[in-house]
Amino acid sequence: MSGPSGGAGNAAGAPSTRAAWAELLRLPALFTVPGDALAGAAAAATRPNSRTLLAICSSLCLYEAGMALNDWADRHEDAAERPHRPLPSGRIRPAAALAAAGAFTGAGLSLAACAGRPTLAVATSLAATVWAYDLGLKRTPAGPVAMAAARGLDLLLGATASTSSRTSRNAGTIPAPRTASGLRRALPSAALLGAHTLTVTTVSRRETQGGAPLVPLTALATTTALARLLTRPSTRPGPGVSASPSDLALCTALAAAYATTAARPYFHAALNPSPPLTQRAVGGGIRATIPLQAALSARSGAPVTALLTAALAPLAGRFARKVSVT
Repeated sequence: MSGPSGGAGNAAGAPSTRAAWAELLRLPALFTVPGDALAGAAAAATRPNSRTLLAICSSLCLYEAGMALNDWADRHEDAAERPHRPLPSGRIRPAAALAAAGAFTGAGLSLAACAGRPTLAVATSLAATVWAYDLGLKRTPAGPVAMAAARGLDLLLGATASTSSRTSRNAGTIPAPRTASGLRRALPSAALLGAHTLTVTTVSRRETQGGAPLVPLTALATTTALARLLTRPSTRPGPGVSASPSDLALCTALAAAYATTAARPYFHAALNPSPPLTQRAVGGGIRATIPLQAALSARSGAPVTALLTAALAPLAGRFARKVSVT
């Protein structure tokens, strides 16, 4: 990654600035976002539609708001522990990162509003959770719980938007019966996704210092338990919707991919909880989010959505070789 572009001329400066923003915003991690809304739509027993797309775009904006705000809030700590990051290295000004966080938040809420007031209400809760995490909760015991809640809310955002109708979009913030029913059906999937996020976030709290083997060992055990839960049929199928044997077979394969992606780096970090291996464990946990989302969709009886989500994994891996996801 190139350093500050001052004095390098316009030809070198522009690519350096773009690379710095790509690093700040963790662009490869964006591929882990669309699956939240898609899994939410599948869990709510509805096909993805134009409002699902609005939810995905809103999620992407709010995710990037969190990335920019995270580095702004951590700029002093990063100056000591990770001076190569865009803000402490001087490649991006702190004010620009904070402005980007605000702009992305505004854009995310505006897109959610286009899908209806109930969707905006969920997006507002998600945005508030993101800002609370980055500005205060991150370094407290509530930090991992807040991050888990954010991922769960992101899935519920997709469920809310996808089940809204023209009537409910123009109504108040109280969801229409169909939307409320979809939210209830999506809660188990949101809980599984939240549990995975809680695990990854707990490991990430020691990624710059390393730590004790107990944390990655616990993450390994949790991942194994989640993979087993994924292979069980959903207990709250939608009306006329249930996972067929082929859907369950696909879910089992995706659950295995999820476990493999996350478990191996967790195991290595348990053997040697050094900062490099802990960072790899965090990266593995982030990448495992995609097969987890795909497995949740398959478990809800949406194999096409599951395969579309799973197709994002190789793209995320390709970009992750150029820009770190942590």
